[in-house]
Amino acid sequence: MTYDKQPLRGNTMASIAKDPGGKRRILFVDPLDKSKRRTVRLGKMAQRTAEGVKIKVEHLIAAKASGHSIDADTASWVANIPDDLAEKLARVELIEPRKPRNVHTLETFLDDYIASRSDVKGSTATIYRHVRRCLLEFFGNDAKLASITPGDADKFRLWLADKKGGQGLGVNTVRRRCGIAKQFFRAALRSKLIAENPFADLKGLTIKANRERFHFVSRDVAAKVLDACPDAQWRLIFALSRYGGLRCPSEHLALTWDDVDWEKGLLRVSSPKTAHHEGKSSRIIPLFPELRKELDAVWAAYDEDSTTDRVHVITRYRDTNTNLRTQFLRIIGRAGVDPWPKLFHNLRSTRETELAEQFPIHVVCEWMGNTQAIAAQHYLQVTDEHYQAAQNAAQQAHAEGGTGTHDKKTTEQKPVVLSNLSGNTDAVNGRLVVREGLEPPTKGL
Repeated sequence: MTYDKQPLRGNTMASIAKDPGGKRRILFVDPLDKSKRRTVRLGKMAQRTAEGVKIKVEHLIAAKASGHSIDADTASWVANIPDDLAEKLARVELIEPRKPRNVHTLETFLDDYIASRSDVKGSTATIYRHVRRCLLEFFGNDAKLASITPGDADKFRLWLADKKGGQGLGVNTVRRRCGIAKQFFRAALRSKLIAENPFADLKGLTIKANRERFHFVSRDVAAKVLDACPDAQWRLIFALSRYGGLRCPSEHLALTWDDVDWEKGLLRVSSPKTAHHEGKSSRIIPLFPELRKELDAVWAAYDEDSTTDRVHVITRYRDTNTNLRTQFLRIIGRAGVDPWPKLFHNLRSTRETELAEQFPIHVVCEWMGNTQAIAAQHYLQVTDEHYQAAQNAAQQAHAEGGTGTHDKKTTEQKPVVLSNLSGNTDAVNGRLVVREGLEPPTKGL
């Protein structure tokens, strides 16, 4: 055994002893009982690291000898050292024994966190549960929260997108779920359950529009789907999506008869999704003819003597277990048309694209309840009809001689190019100047 400093004597507070295999020990004399020699076994450790520990141990010895509290830096160091080192320091009576820390598993943390978020809406809570399921399936229910590393987060992202051995999710779904996972672990970090957020360095989690999944639902297709709807309320659900641009199902189910202004031809749309933004809890849209027709039909279907809910417009499909998407796919099948991607979103997208051709975009966005930036990125479509209209305009202009006339005017307006200026120029200060009559005078020529 060797020492890098002299053995304990005089005013020396602590020394580092070197043992075989790179192991280190800190030796000191108990400041309150000089007969007791104390040892803190550090195990295998670099000399420089051991020196840092020795300095903190000397601060603890000094505090114990003087009866004073330890300084803030040393207190912070003690709070963050591993449990095994804290146990060794407590054994030599330099610190108080550390209370056992709760070891949080991934499952218990996720369940506690999701249960605590009573402020989120039902759709958001559903997304939380999807992310929980994916995290537990990948890491395991008993995984220690603090054991998950940034490398594990990278593997989780790849697993979500893997179509063979993983979940095979789309790009935006992967981004969304990794973003939620990042949010979960950020909450754990703020609660000091982990030392770092393993998802903190994941980039590119912003949801981007996938133009390949855009689909314009024409009025011809919409008419077939309406005819295939089983009742007046399903026809209205479809019409509110396709011709009103409402978000389904939240804005449909929030609609009440008090929201319908028959006289002024207006409809108030309550929006749970944007209610947390000031002034965005509801919006007013025109009672478009396609909507009025279906609203009239639903109102007429009510029996005046019935005890049916006369507050909400949609009453038959309010059960939380009702899966509108599954029913909608059946209706589309009965209509004899192929289902399109993002069934309800593309109905809203189609309507915003349609309205943008008739009204200023700021008006359309006010009716749709989104911003111009969101509309441009996620809703407005370029359709085949746009290209066809441009081709028709070009063909019409050509048929009317527009191209020839344009070429003729362009030719007439071009400067005359003279191959021989000898008979039509004068010399002025050594420069050639074209005589008036050929071209208007130009400064500098």
